[in-house]
Amino acid sequence: MTTFALIGAGPGLGLATARRFGAAGHTVALIARDAKKLDGLTADLARDDVQARGYTADVLDIESLTAALYVAAADLGTVEILQYSPVPRADFIKPVLDTSADDLDAPLAFSVKGPVAGVHAVLPGMRELGRGTLLFVNGSSAVRPNPKVAGTSIAFAAESAYARMLHDTLAGENIHAAQLIIPGAIRPDAEHSSPDVLAERLYDIHTKRDGFRHYAEPLPA
Repeated sequence: MTTFALIGAGPGLGLATARRFGAAGHTVALIARDAKKLDGLTADLARDDVQARGYTADVLDIESLTAALYVAAADLGTVEILQYSPVPRADFIKPVLDTSADDLDAPLAFSVKGPVAGVHAVLPGMRELGRGTLLFVNGSSAVRPNPKVAGTSIAFAAESAYARMLHDTLAGENIHAAQLIIPGAIRPDAEHSSPDVLAERLYDIHTKRDGFRHYAEPLPA
């Protein structure tokens, strides 16, 4: 049995994706900062007969994130699928002319150093398995820079570049890196961007392995 590891576990998309991969037979490692929230999510998944465990870590603390992934693999089984989808902090979101050089430290650590640390923690196990999937989830500013949200636009663009390089570099090792762009808000009643629909989409990206960038729905004109 292999593990689906979710960095940025929460009650919306995170829970839905964990449930979908758990239903496919993977154990689930949930990684987030709030231990109490993780307890609630694992209890929800247990009611659906999904074997899950929570691990407390902060993506801005590389040591804690790396340790959580190592411990999860030891506890639950090799990580075959890693999803990086934490929600950016509100203070990352400033207009471009109000964004200083120092304002970029946290967004870049969040969207670049965090993913790099996560990938390096799980890649040896994927190579031993001979397969793996790296899933990156971003908003539309990753592909269409928005001057109203400069921090995330810059950091998501850098994350996109890193993920694309992984896609090109690891394809020959049967390790698939892909990105899902979600242009709008994630809502239970959204036709293309409800948690359950997006979870199914991410599972399809994992199984079909057909390209790097995918869109939950077309970008607005």
